[in-house]
Amino acid sequence: MPKPAVIIDNGSSFTRAGFAGQKKPKFVLRTMSLHHCSAGTTWETQWHPTAAESTAGFSVAPRTYPLKHGIIEDWDGMENLWSHLFSCGLKAPPEEQPVLMADSPSCPSTSREKVAEVLFESFGVPALHMANTGFLSLCAYGRVTGLAVEAGAGVSHVTSICLGQTWREATYRLGVAGGFLSSYLHSLLMESPNDPAVLKALKKKTVIQLKKQCCYVSTDYEGDLHDQGYHHPARFQAPDGHWITLDKERFCCPEPLFQPKLLHQSSLGLHHLALQSLQKVPDHARRDVVGNITLSGGSSMFPGFPERMCLELNTLFHSMGCQIQVLASPERDIAAWVGGSMAASLTSFQHVWMAKDQYQEHGAKYVHEIFQ
Repeated sequence: MPKPAVIIDNGSSFTRAGFAGQKKPKFVLRTMSLHHCSAGTTWETQWHPTAAESTAGFSVAPRTYPLKHGIIEDWDGMENLWSHLFSCGLKAPPEEQPVLMADSPSCPSTSREKVAEVLFESFGVPALHMANTGFLSLCAYGRVTGLAVEAGAGVSHVTSICLGQTWREATYRLGVAGGFLSSYLHSLLMESPNDPAVLKALKKKTVIQLKKQCCYVSTDYEGDLHDQGYHHPARFQAPDGHWITLDKERFCCPEPLFQPKLLHQSSLGLHHLALQSLQKVPDHARRDVVGNITLSGGSSMFPGFPERMCLELNTLFHSMGCQIQVLASPERDIAAWVGGSMAASLTSFQHVWMAKDQYQEHGAKYVHEIFQ
């Protein structure tokens, strides 16, 4: 390929884009629906954490999100968002560079077909590769075999992968992620001694900021919950100047990742889903998978999350007679994008692209034959 591939990771909260070989995405913006509007109208993209760029020709639909729980629901909005990424964020003509698109481990097969259709038909890309975020997260750690534990903004997943092949029957989805935890934190605070009027006035982005700055995962949830001596209150100043005090809310907020029942969900926690996933892996590959357990996603960034996951897994796997270690990169929140950047820059990766002429000959369903 004459030019480096474009890497796009569509997250429920942020979409990241950049070029193969780079260590970080060049352009990050909120995953919000964009729609064409009259000439001369401008809108501002929300970068992460702070930046903005105005662009003619698009408008942001009022608080609508094209991607929910890892699945694209508004294709027009998503197509326009990609258009903005190419033209304004990357300043790269899509017809000149191959695209590696990350997708959710639980996205329907029809979604991959639609992505191929949009990128080849609407953008005219010369080549395409699609890989699920679990595999790409492993790549960020230099692995192609392992168990990827992803805790994102809209959905969480546990995926077993062996030599680059995803075990579909060993992929599990958890409907607890960052957005749910933010709402849970707000409800916990409404029951706290803080001024209800101040809490009701909090904007969603302020609650998210509060969550990121003050919350952590406890390694002994029940013990901390019942022993006031283990509580370490934190104070947070809201944009309006009011102070908010967090007590047990600090460690109660992320606990549903391990106990979904706290959000009235019947699913198992991430550590139990990891056990179920590994039980589906063939015996000959299980030890290799167990030896490479990786964490990724923004909701895995809570202090104490890696330690708690390691503790829970060692308890569950005690009978196997092996000591579980969990790999947790400091930049695991962007692991899927980084993994895509690393993979697409390898010489050995260049034979796995779906070329435009292959799409024209076989159609969109061809993605199922060449992408795992």
